[in-house]
Amino acid sequence: MAKTWAIHIHGMGGRRAGTLRGIPVARRLGLTSLVVSFRNDGDAPPSSDKRYRLGETEWRDVEAAIKYAVAEGAERIVLFGWSLGAAIALQSAALSGHAPRMVGMVLDAPVFDWRTTLRSNAKAAGLPRPLVDLGFTILQSKALRWVTGLAEPICLDALDWLARAAELKKPILILHGRKDNTTPFEGSKRAATVRPDLVSLVEFESVGHSLEWNFDPDKWEHSVEDWFHGLTLANASLEQAAAES
Repeated sequence: MAKTWAIHIHGMGGRRAGTLRGIPVARRLGLTSLVVSFRNDGDAPPSSDKRYRLGETEWRDVEAAIKYAVAEGAERIVLFGWSLGAAIALQSAALSGHAPRMVGMVLDAPVFDWRTTLRSNAKAAGLPRPLVDLGFTILQSKALRWVTGLAEPICLDALDWLARAAELKKPILILHGRKDNTTPFEGSKRAATVRPDLVSLVEFESVGHSLEWNFDPDKWEHSVEDWFHGLTLANASLEQAAAES
């Protein structure tokens, strides 16, 4: 069995089947794939409040999957995250006890900053800015949990990987459509701009959210292959340098 595993994480409102688009290229690269579910997605057991937490707690379910992979012989992990799944992947890379095994992330239409994404959706829905700002206050308020139904407030700052870009430590490939109507492309562009040492961005002309593969599967898969081969060569060079020192 391959010693490098790909952990595939789906997006909000989706199911595991949505990540199957990433399986063929992972297989060609010799990766063992594990497609995961997480709390409140309809497959995994729900949390006590039955609410999404934007990656703040869902990453623990990915951690369980990584522990399984390691127990089965995985030595290296590549995270494939789609939309919310990308936000979960970013949290996993930062908080996982197995972070040293993670060699990189492939993120499709990622959410790097929930404030930007939620503001974009609110604007599209015609909601006034003051109401949106009030919504952020409610999400982060312990006293107002009765409004959201959340068991605990959500810390949006902890989920803002544009503000925390200096803390990113793993190579990232972003695949994102410029016309994404749900998760703004500008977030991905900014991530690539502020961390060009780690972040590679491939743009698509797809219309809609998380439809990059559907729009051009050859480009999507070739981009992943090229990035992964570059990652492998870089790691091999580092290992050789360490052995010679």
